[in-house]
Formats: sequence, structure tokens, C-alpha cells
Amino acid sequence: MSRVSLFSAPFLLGFDTYEERIDRLSRAADGYPPYNIERAVDDDGTERFVISIAVAGFALGELEIMWDDSQLVVRGKQKDDPTREFLHRGIAARQFQRSFLLADGVEVTDALLEHGMLVIAVVRRKVEKLARRIEIRSA
Repeated sequence: MSRVSLFSAPFLLGFDTYEERIDRLSRAADGYPPYNIERAVDDDGTERFVISIAVAGFALGELEIMWDDSQLVVRGKQKDDPTREFLHRGIAARQFQRSFLLADGVEVTDALLEHGMLVIAVVRRKVEKLARRIEIRSA
């Protein structure tokens, strides 16, 4: 039996991939690592977003950011060092994957790792709405 959703309405053409992305993001939602998203709007209408992810304990080489198909994926994978001997271990070496769905026209512009925070800059420039008349041909 097929699932009926808002995106399957006959007047929404080409939106089926959005439903797939939303499903993928909802499955990947957990609480680690914590993050903030800040939004600012410039005078020219450009929206700027700053995603700050708490990645304390991760080195630069243990983090990866991929921007593909309107999705931003941040991965972290720590390697466990078998030569270290712990008397108490309260901080586990763990891995994570955090995904963000980006709207059309949104670009990732920068990423900075500083003081245990991974800060990713994202921009959506204001675009002019395009409207045009389509001529109808006769057969």
C-alpha cells in the first residue's frame, strides 16, 4: 500500500525528493552533539546562518563536512588509542553524524574549528522573483 502525503498532491510537481530528504533527516535526529543555529538578515536581504556544533575532544582530522544535494552532513569519528591506560573513563570516544536540509539557493561558505566548537557559515542570497509570460503556440 502506498503512503499518501502532502507532497503527493497533484499540484505539487517535482517535490517528491523533498519528502525523501525529510524522511532521511527525521531518522538521523538524535541529541549528540548539541548545536545552535543563528540567523541574521543583511540590509540587502541576504540571510546568514551560523551553525555551531559542540565537538570538544575531536581533532580537525576527525571531522568531515559534506555538502551534497541540498544536504549538509557533518561527521565526527574519534579513534580509540589502545596505548592509553585509563583509571576512570567518563568521556567516551564516539562518532556522530548530524544532517541539515538546505533550501534551494543556500550555500555553505565557511567552516572553522575553534575551542571545541565547529562553526559553519551558511548564506542564502536574496534572489529576484522571476515571472514571465509563456506564449501559447497553436498546432
